[in-house]
Amino acid sequence: MTWPQVLDDLFFDFTLRTVALGTTIIGVVSGVLGVYALLRRQSLLGDAIAHAALPGIVIAFMVTRSRGSIVLMVGALVSGLLATLLILAVVRNTRIKEDSALGIALSVFFGLGLMLLTVTQRMSGARQASLDRFLFGQAATLLVADVIIIAVVALLAIALVMLFWKEFKLVSFDGEFAASLGFPTYALEVTLTTLLVVAIVVGLQAVGVILMSALIVAPAASARQWTNRLGVMAVLAGLFGGSSGLAGAVISSTGAGLSTGPVIVLVVSLITVFSMLLAPNRGLVWNWVRQLRQRQRFRSDTVLVDLLALSQQHESIAYGHSVEAIHAMNRGRRGERKTLQSLQEKGFVRSAADGTWSITPAGVTEAQEILRATDATADLEADAPIGGPLVARP
Repeated sequence: MTWPQVLDDLFFDFTLRTVALGTTIIGVVSGVLGVYALLRRQSLLGDAIAHAALPGIVIAFMVTRSRGSIVLMVGALVSGLLATLLILAVVRNTRIKEDSALGIALSVFFGLGLMLLTVTQRMSGARQASLDRFLFGQAATLLVADVIIIAVVALLAIALVMLFWKEFKLVSFDGEFAASLGFPTYALEVTLTTLLVVAIVVGLQAVGVILMSALIVAPAASARQWTNRLGVMAVLAGLFGGSSGLAGAVISSTGAGLSTGPVIVLVVSLITVFSMLLAPNRGLVWNWVRQLRQRQRFRSDTVLVDLLALSQQHESIAYGHSVEAIHAMNRGRRGERKTLQSLQEKGFVRSAADGTWSITPAGVTEAQEILRATDATADLEADAPIGGPLVARP
């Protein structure tokens, strides 16, 4: 299948259009709400809630004998909220740390869900309900009614985020300061966590319990590499999540045997790896380039200062010095010849026919500026209080 045909199917094929629209909406809402989970260092919470939703899905089916999306989503929502409240209660009232409480809730609820899922397989009509699709996701089963429900829930969740934007931002960055201002921090935390539960619940049918946490964390982690502003981060996370959902649906439609949920996770994982490597401010590649430039700048500065010190031992700065003499000023340094050639291109040093090097008047000025900047930094460090930030002298 060619890509032009795939794009044609995306607009005119009913099934692909339905699945792509549903997964895109799930990706957007998961990315936006995942930002708060990432900033509050609750990335594991998404994994715990996704696993905790399984027993709610099974119990909802056992009680109602209905496999309707609304019924199963309500069961998942109730179970996820119970797990969340249990985690918050354990953390607040015991000495158990949050990561341990998350691990306990994840294992207990997921184990209960698997046990109940095994029991329901013996019930009449249970196999036709295909409850096991919530384990790994089955986006191809999305119907128009499912997409409408997902869209309505997603719009409500994003609307609440926009309505309480200032409060959520304050709680996420400094909960103690928010409490001192009189904000109901506990209620805000519960509301924010509830929205996260909603985002997870709407995505379970497409991505599944096991992979849903990736769709919560990965878009937010990718967006964090590109910006330091919360608003931009939320938009980018929604864009990354939505594009991953769309790309996953399209790619899975091009080959037999490709499940949409895993493909979505692979796409968003590639976006995360790309962001971690090449994001301008935080990317590992650019950090390596900046560190390399800093090392080169430091090497150039030390060679120039050492050449100034050597020139001050003679009547004229035009007196030439061998590379060996310059190296003797700092024996741990390497690559003096290359550094001298770089300084020569800048007009700070000149070479003689006999292979010696001398500093130019422009190089003297530059070296003196380097020494003054170094002395100013040393003075600031000397005046700084022990253990405190640097402060300038009056």
